[in-house]
Amino acid sequence: MKNKHIGMLMGGHNAEHEVSLKTGAALAAALVARGYRVSTIEVDIDLPKVLIERGIEVAFIALHGRFGEDGCVQGMLEVMRIPYTGSGVLASALSMDKVFAKLVFRAAGLPLAEDLVVAQADLDDLSVERLPFGLPAVVKPSREGSSVGVSIVHRPEQLAEALEGARRFAGDVLIERYLPGREIQVGVLDDQVLGVIEVRPAEEFYDYRAKYQSGGSTQYLYPAPISDEQTDEVCKICLAAHRSLGCSGVSRVDTILGTDGRFVLLEVNTIPGMTAESLIPKIAAGIGISFEDLAERLLLGAALKA
Repeated sequence: MKNKHIGMLMGGHNAEHEVSLKTGAALAAALVARGYRVSTIEVDIDLPKVLIERGIEVAFIALHGRFGEDGCVQGMLEVMRIPYTGSGVLASALSMDKVFAKLVFRAAGLPLAEDLVVAQADLDDLSVERLPFGLPAVVKPSREGSSVGVSIVHRPEQLAEALEGARRFAGDVLIERYLPGREIQVGVLDDQVLGVIEVRPAEEFYDYRAKYQSGGSTQYLYPAPISDEQTDEVCKICLAAHRSLGCSGVSRVDTILGTDGRFVLLEVNTIPGMTAESLIPKIAAGIGISFEDLAERLLLGAALKA
């Protein structure tokens, strides 16, 4: 692989552009330190031309969100026959669309929060009375990552603002029953559980600000302070979620450990962040895998999936 020219695909056109730049820069530096030839590429509509002109032989996808994590770039790379890191087209597309991912999770018998899916055209007519589970509720765009556009609604007068925040993004709006509890997240690497971490954000939940702008106020507890039985249970749930979507490489699977002691699956992230605040590097470090080791391991898994 060290004789290959690697393209680090980063940036992109979505709300997670800046985070992707940080992820890509960190990964590129780690691979260069290991002796790989890496070109950083800020993704634009001329990406195919750039890949050809630079002679890119392997693509390391450090893109987050739409048009990068959702199968679009993966499909282009399949057509161009350029091996790439991470999940393939179908797994990427499914995991990025929370509505369709939940259909797969339900078919697999995984524990989920009650929800209501609302089309953009029906948002103006939505009232609290139409929510089968009432308030509090979580309102989120169906096709965004990093908790972009997500709101927790406690009072009826907050619903309209939350819906307006979610409708700025493409796709249906997903409304779920709010489940109080502890945020337990699991890393999966090469179809094996990497580790379990608990996130204790200073804010109400682990939103975009807590993930990337917390300034140290968010607490990360590794290994997660839960019982051995709970660890086994959440690992089984998260590995099953990863496999049900057909994911490859690394993923981060998010759950809530409810006050009733039961786990609820939230989502699977097929290109989790690799910034200083990101969870996968923290989990890997906890079992002795350095950031450079992690970056190299992901690169060596690059392949065509179709």
